[in-house]
Amino acid sequence: MVYKSLDKICITDIVNVQGGGISSETATQLHNKLVEIIKEYGPGTPQTWKQISTQILNPDLPFLFHQMMYYGCYVDFGVDPPAWLPDMEDAKLTNVGSLLERRGKEFLGPGYKDPISSYSDFHEFSAANLEVFWKTILDEMDISFSAPPKCILVDNRSEESQLLHPGGQWLPGAYVNPARNCLNLNSKKNLNDIAVIWRDEGNDKMPVNKMTYEKLRSEVWLVAYALETLGLEKESAIAIDMPMDVYSVVIYLAIVLAGHVVVSIADSFAPSEISKRLKLSKAKAIFTQDLIIRGEKSLPLYSRVVDAESPQAIVIPTKGSTFSMELRDGDISWIDFLERAKSYQDIEFVAVERPIEAFTNILFSSGTTGEPKAIPWTLATPFKAGADGWCHMDVHKGDVIAWPTNLGWMMGPWLIYVVLLNGGSIALYNGSPLASGFAKFVQDAKVTTLGVIPSIVRAWRTKNITAGFDWSTIRSFGSTGETSNVDECLWLMGRAHYKPVIEYCGGTEIGGGFTIGSLLQPQCLSAFSTPNLGCNLFILDKNGVPLPPKVPGFGELALNPLMFGASSTLLNGNHYEVYFKGMPSLNGKVLRRHGDVFERTSNGYYRAHGRMDDTMNLGGIKVSSVEIERVCNSVNDIILETAAIGVIPAGGGPQTLVIVVVFKDTNVTKPDLNKLKESMNSALRKNLNPLFKVSDVVPFPSLPRTASNKVMRRVLRQQLTQIGQNGKEQSAELSVEA
Repeated sequence: MVYKSLDKICITDIVNVQGGGISSETATQLHNKLVEIIKEYGPGTPQTWKQISTQILNPDLPFLFHQMMYYGCYVDFGVDPPAWLPDMEDAKLTNVGSLLERRGKEFLGPGYKDPISSYSDFHEFSAANLEVFWKTILDEMDISFSAPPKCILVDNRSEESQLLHPGGQWLPGAYVNPARNCLNLNSKKNLNDIAVIWRDEGNDKMPVNKMTYEKLRSEVWLVAYALETLGLEKESAIAIDMPMDVYSVVIYLAIVLAGHVVVSIADSFAPSEISKRLKLSKAKAIFTQDLIIRGEKSLPLYSRVVDAESPQAIVIPTKGSTFSMELRDGDISWIDFLERAKSYQDIEFVAVERPIEAFTNILFSSGTTGEPKAIPWTLATPFKAGADGWCHMDVHKGDVIAWPTNLGWMMGPWLIYVVLLNGGSIALYNGSPLASGFAKFVQDAKVTTLGVIPSIVRAWRTKNITAGFDWSTIRSFGSTGETSNVDECLWLMGRAHYKPVIEYCGGTEIGGGFTIGSLLQPQCLSAFSTPNLGCNLFILDKNGVPLPPKVPGFGELALNPLMFGASSTLLNGNHYEVYFKGMPSLNGKVLRRHGDVFERTSNGYYRAHGRMDDTMNLGGIKVSSVEIERVCNSVNDIILETAAIGVIPAGGGPQTLVIVVVFKDTNVTKPDLNKLKESMNSALRKNLNPLFKVSDVVPFPSLPRTASNKVMRRVLRQQLTQIGQNGKEQSAELSVEA
């Protein structure tokens, strides 16, 4: 769509916003304010947009008007227009801003100016002075050790050490318990502060439930004592296969406090997938629920655990104290489990302190090809997660953080540590995040940071579920899991009067992120503004050589291997071969593989373009799917997303390139697939390689994805092969299963 420059917009344009319903009187008021802003700040500057977003726009105005203002402001701006600008006074109140105001000259010398101007310098300092940086952050977070570390980092560059410890050795000699640190009282939290806020779906008109830190401590201690009655050896693996609710938070902390290892299993898995994870982790027990209630539906959970031939299960009834089914011999009801420890009610459980390299949580990759990777978190990893929250999400005492997730994925444990280590409140909605009940919960819980994945935002926007709810307490959004869409990101910001979206990218094996946004930097839509503090990342050129610092480019992402809290082993794989073998060296250190394709823009922002794993051979040239998709996504604004698939014809021969396309709205106009194919071929010839040619464009209603939102191109490849064998007319009948 072509947008007018702001100084060309008239009252009639505002009134005629499609489906807007803006009256002439309101349009006149809006236009008058727009003229005032343009007069002071010009028609197309970041300050112009800042004033428009805070003084003119609100959630009740039609989103098409928001787009008119945003795109009209930046019609001639170029790449990376900022959607949010930091304010100096607010910046000084952030965790990092306050630290820099106190110690900026100590870290950066006399060149330190202020938190905003000097942020990039501080990032460089953090990555170049890892020992100073991490000691500072652990101190700022009030992390306490029963035995302090001998030092922060041992980085031995010998050949043997590079093979054994390519990521260095962190906090050697330290003994610690992350759950104890979550429950400790300090300057960040006291007994009466709220630790958890929650509501069950269906109770949307009831007040939110609240649990203080005092009550949380008592509940965790009781479960830890009850765990001792199971007779398990210390450091036993204990699985949790439950929705993310107040019970699972208590159980998670109790397992860690008692010195055991949590095994994270998503509550959506089928019995075969549950079984794989139980066997890989050698779990000795499992916590679960009998049912998951979602609206009017009751989904079995305990029966799936039984079918997975699990070890002893502790089963929580979903409704009251009764079960919908009989328990298996040897399994225990939640009430009977707690009854075993009733004499210890409100008595503090002494935390089991273990060495820093011990395991605290076993998580799993999505497992789209064969067996999932079993990734252990050490006792250092929770503090990496907490540091990301402290440094970038700016979690303070009293903040309320909601992030729809599950303990089966890294963001579940991440949420617990980020919030409780930093003195905030976890906000949990026990129900679907796609319905209006969740939007009301965000309002009623007074959420200050709301985490999302882009597909959730898409559903909110499509159904307009946020309408009528007040999200004004939100200070920022966090977005992770998949690549954001620019317009959906803009829409989301508009629901909270244009608070920033902090894009966040990392991995289970990292325990957090490697690139993110910062409240001390301008944020643009669907982009990362900085590597995480304490991290460095590199983009490799076609020869596998890291691009020079700050040079724009596009290629495979590699990470500095010295990453605090990152994995150093796999339970079912060779860690060195998976993450380091075959990677280039820089300054005597082998870089760490991550597997994403990344772009560094000319303005220093980063954009993710999916995995490197999916490649094809076109005309003898090996090419990544994401490289082709990057080009095809931009040929027409009716395209929501694409997937590039190399398909072998039914009769054999070289791969042909098929583009699976998902359209934004096919009800508006029926796309001409032949014209679209021509446009894609023209764009590929111009922007990628003239030898690459799209043979077919196939529309799908959606792309199949794993539970962690990675596109399953192998599923598409299978379906496209079937289309080729049976005829294109059947494509609309094929099911696309996530």
